[in-house]
Amino acid sequence: MADIDTIIEDFEFLDDWEDRYRYVIELGKALPDMPEGDRTEANKVQGCVSQVWLVHEETGAGTDPVMVFRGDSDAHIVRGLVAITLSAVDGKRASEIEAFDAVDLFSRIGLIEHLTPQRANGLRAMIGRIKAEAAVASAA
Repeated sequence: MADIDTIIEDFEFLDDWEDRYRYVIELGKALPDMPEGDRTEANKVQGCVSQVWLVHEETGAGTDPVMVFRGDSDAHIVRGLVAITLSAVDGKRASEIEAFDAVDLFSRIGLIEHLTPQRANGLRAMIGRIKAEAAVASAA
C-alpha cells in the first residue's frame, strides 16, 4: 500500500481529472486482496452503494492502540478510495484516527469535488466506521 504522503505528492502532478481517476483505480488495484473469509456481512460497511468491507486489528496495550486495517470493494474507483483512506489511517494510533480529517485530505488531493453524491456518502460511511472502530479501541 502506498504511503499517504506519496499519494498526495503524486496527485499534485496530475492536473486532469481523468488522470486522477486513473490513478485512483491504480491505487485500488495495488490494494492487497482481502481473503474471501473476511467478506462477511459483519465486515461490510453500511451506507455504501458499492460493497465495501473493512477489517481491523489492534496492536499494543493501553487505551490508545495502533490500528491496522484491511479493506476491499467490488467497484474499482471505490477500491481506490479505500486504498487512499487506509493509507492515511493504517498503522496509526486510535486517537490519531479519531482526529483524522478526511474532508481535508480528499480536498487537498482534488477529489472531493469530483465524487458523485453516492460515492461521497459511501466515503463518509467508511470513514465513520473507521473512526467508530478507533473510538471503541480507545475506550477499551
